[in-house]
Amino acid sequence: MGFLKNLFFGSPKPGKPVPVTDGSFEAMVLGSAIPSAVEFWSPQCPHCQVMSGLLDEIGPDYAGRVNVFKLNVLQNPESAAAYRIMGTPTVMLFRQGKPVDRIVGLLPLNPLKAKLDSLAQSQGS
Repeated sequence: MGFLKNLFFGSPKPGKPVPVTDGSFEAMVLGSAIPSAVEFWSPQCPHCQVMSGLLDEIGPDYAGRVNVFKLNVLQNPESAAAYRIMGTPTVMLFRQGKPVDRIVGLLPLNPLKAKLDSLAQSQGS
């Protein structure tokens, strides 16, 4: 029974986007020892679904090097307002608790990977 519980209710696989909220944003994103990527998304946004799929697919490649989070802007307006999110999807990249880059709109796979690669490599900087 434990196997099924972990299968259906366990924590996400390493690298898969982890939901974050207004209440957990500071600790999980800003307090992270490694760089973070946060997708600000909305359930009504078709481009957000595509971006989420891309991050689901490539997130595990960055496990341990870049934390990948997702924040629903309708349920968490404080964080969205704090970072002036005007459209979705928006992916913000954070290093040492500070925003270092912003991707507004849908980005193709290879440019998205290039941004995450750059963020991951800058971890030691």
